[in-house]
Amino acid sequence: MNGVIETTRHQRNSSGHAFGWASLTPAELRVARLVSEGLTNRAAAAVLSVSPHTVDSHLRHVFTKLEISNRVALARFVFAHDIPETGNVAA
Repeated sequence: MNGVIETTRHQRNSSGHAFGWASLTPAELRVARLVSEGLTNRAAAAVLSVSPHTVDSHLRHVFTKLEISNRVALARFVFAHDIPETGNVAA
């Protein structure tokens, strides 16, 4: 199992901490998407009506959960894993 325990919600590492795209909270996802589009923390904060400190905190959690260390890696990860929000789609 290589130190990874899979659950129905998200994966956990051997120390029990959640990681991976599915482990991100809705707020972390919003920050990840905005930052991956090139927004600064200050600009993302303005869009979300929160403080830049809040964006920084979410971004640090995102980096930890995705096991990445910079914005370029985040942009690549979002591009590879994100499913675009399509709004209301008639069936």
